[in-house]
Amino acid sequence: MESIATEPISPDIEVGCSESDESTPIVENQQAATLPSKRQRQVSRTDSDRICKLKNYLDTKFHIKNLGKLKYFLGIEVARSPAGIFLSQRKYVLDILAECGLTGCKPASFPMEQQHKLSNESGEICKNPEEYRRLVGRLLYLNITRPDISYAVHILSQFMHDPRQPHLDAAYRVLHYLKGSPGQGILLPSNNTLYLQAFCDADWAGCPMTRKSTTGYIIFLGSSPVSWRAKKQTVVSRSSAEVEYRAMATTTSEIIWLKQLLQDLEVSCTTPVSLFCDNRAAIHIAANPVFHERTKHMEIDCHFIRQHIQSQTIATKSISSQDQLADIFTKALGHDRFHQLLGKLGISTLHAPT
Repeated sequence: MESIATEPISPDIEVGCSESDESTPIVENQQAATLPSKRQRQVSRTDSDRICKLKNYLDTKFHIKNLGKLKYFLGIEVARSPAGIFLSQRKYVLDILAECGLTGCKPASFPMEQQHKLSNESGEICKNPEEYRRLVGRLLYLNITRPDISYAVHILSQFMHDPRQPHLDAAYRVLHYLKGSPGQGILLPSNNTLYLQAFCDADWAGCPMTRKSTTGYIIFLGSSPVSWRAKKQTVVSRSSAEVEYRAMATTTSEIIWLKQLLQDLEVSCTTPVSLFCDNRAAIHIAANPVFHERTKHMEIDCHFIRQHIQSQTIATKSISSQDQLADIFTKALGHDRFHQLLGKLGISTLHAPT
């Protein structure tokens, strides 16, 4: 990787490192990039002459094979049509179902029970903990194209050290959900706009073991989801405004990284990114330059968000809880609410149910 970033390919092509990710070499001043992997490399868009030169150079270093247009990359299936590019992991899902003996199982309509009581001490210890760890590890990789299972996988991954039978049952419940839509994935429309917008939410004191809160966010490029996450916060918060503000800070960090990555690919992002939050107190704190007693314990986050509001990196906007798309990343939802939000996440399927 170091030689790629230091050796010239030709007089008109020079390769450097992306400022947003040093492991990603890019062709400077051109719209070309390689996505690194031990076995496969994908070259993104530029003019055909420079693509050929870049491929020839990579061949001298790694002895690559030209497989033509991208169709399959590290378990991700790529389908093209006039409507756009569709990304899914259908084969990967079917392989998981076959490995677990659930190919003929009954589908579930949502991935996790709404009022689950999973904890470190619930139920008997798994007889084969490696089975649980392997399954959750595969679900973590599936999360690349399946935002709909992010919260469930986030919960399951907390019990990797000492899995118990209820945890394994919950993991199988996710597989029953995947059985109903193995080919579900993300559509990148050909007529998509190239502006970012973000939704962030938090579930206050939602963890029954630690009473820590869960941050959830999703960021769209046009109508397509490009980044999402469900993650437990590192500290216990004393108010809902505090947890929402910490969620805003986490989302802002991801927005900054995405804007830098787009800039490396010569995609202009000059307008502030809309950051939607359903907590008016958190939005008020972001806009208020005066620190009160209630905000002094999160002063760093306050300065961080306010700085990026003033620099017009982001623009905070209020949204109703009913329309908060990030709600699906912070708690287990019932059938109606889950599918209401799922239909707005830019997720679709090209395959009939198996």
